Amino acid sequence: MDLDALMLARIQFGFTISFHIIFPAITIGLASYLVVLEACWLKTGKPVYRELYHYWLKIFAVNFGMGVVSGLVMAYQFGTNWSYFSAFAGSITGPLLAYEVLTAFFLEAGFLGVMLFGWSRVGPGLHFFSTLMVALGTLISATWILASNSWMQTPAGYEIVNNQVVPVDWLAVIFNPSFPYRLVHMSIAAFLATALLVCASAAWHLLRRHDTPAIRMMFSMGLWMLLFVAPIQAVVGDFHGLNTLKHQPAKIAAIEGHWENQPGQGVPLTLFAWPDMAQEKNHFALEIPRLGSLILTHSLDGQFPGLKEFAPRDRPNATVVFWTFRIMVGLGLLMIALGFWAVWARYRKTLYHSRPLLRFALYMGPTGLVAIIAGWFTTEIGRQPWIVYNVMRTADAVTPHGAPEVALTLLLFVVVYFVVFGAGIAYILQLIRKGPADHEPPPSISAHGHEHRPARPLSAAESGTDVPPASTQEKG
Repeated sequence: MDLDALMLARIQFGFTISFHIIFPAITIGLASYLVVLEACWLKTGKPVYRELYHYWLKIFAVNFGMGVVSGLVMAYQFGTNWSYFSAFAGSITGPLLAYEVLTAFFLEAGFLGVMLFGWSRVGPGLHFFSTLMVALGTLISATWILASNSWMQTPAGYEIVNNQVVPVDWLAVIFNPSFPYRLVHMSIAAFLATALLVCASAAWHLLRRHDTPAIRMMFSMGLWMLLFVAPIQAVVGDFHGLNTLKHQPAKIAAIEGHWENQPGQGVPLTLFAWPDMAQEKNHFALEIPRLGSLILTHSLDGQFPGLKEFAPRDRPNATVVFWTFRIMVGLGLLMIALGFWAVWARYRKTLYHSRPLLRFALYMGPTGLVAIIAGWFTTEIGRQPWIVYNVMRTADAVTPHGAPEVALTLLLFVVVYFVVFGAGIAYILQLIRKGPADHEPPPSISAHGHEHRPARPLSAAESGTDVPPASTQEKG
């Protein structure tokens, strides 16, 4: 297989995963947000929480559907474009994906219908339990997917028999060295991306003078999430970086644009540069002396391997990884800044009226998703040229198609994805523009658990709504 076809296959997988990762991230965050909203409504009985729940439930449903569809395509690509990888490591990746179906998908499928359509048909306890189970299912799904991907980054618990991977310790396979860090880092990223989406939606309405208690509530809740969670993400990222340095030093060298150590000197932190893979040096470098050593070794003169210590064929593309990492970190710093700016605005009682703050929150809306994509690019491109780190090369994993075939399917993916998912995203934005209902009709289940059910099966159908006529309701 020629290099062009290999690169096209990698671009195709990168394109599809860039679309797919958006939807599960928002699904994870929104599911947990809906749990919080329903719990607050059940505890306080305040209509604002109910209004926000129904508003974001519609957006969650559309997003969930697009996540399922885009995920199916990802699974098929393992057979069409990466069949040698599937033959080599399928005994590990196959069961892990099957466990996701048996746990997460079945859990979500069992309770999603009750969550979406059961508000007036089941009791408040069961409905809240259904919302909780769907949220748990999204996190379980992320757990299995990240276990599989983390094993490809830091493989453990296996042996190679007859040129195939054979699992010998499933606990070691699942809880491989990078798995805990990646699971926590990705889960927090999903929560932050959702908080930013919630904040941006509220900011858009506030900038247009649509100032209601529901809009204020979701703006406030999103900003509190940013304030507390964004700094935690920075700490988790630091631990994740130290783990990566231990197990994937070439990736860290590419991220830092670090080519070689100087005897007796600490490693500088390169803020900006243009790493040149051919000339093995950085152009236009702006550096802070010894700070790289302090961050990664916690010592002012500590050293870690540079790219020149690895054979050229074993080096990831530092030009790409260097910048995708900085995009992720830079956006993370802006998230922290937004959270602290909001605290200052609360103190000055201008949180809902400061137009500069509202505009900043609006512009930050998509940055959580951009940071996630940049982080995944850093992770996946930084693993190259290995598909299973230090075990199997990407060039040995791909199905031997010709470049024209891969180019044609890539073109079809681009066209179909932009049409289908573009329409879905446009519909989500339309739902966001409508905003939560100011005065939603009271549901047939009160916040304190009093159920109102149709006295006869046909009475609900006759009413044409979720709320049966008063004359047919049981007295609660």
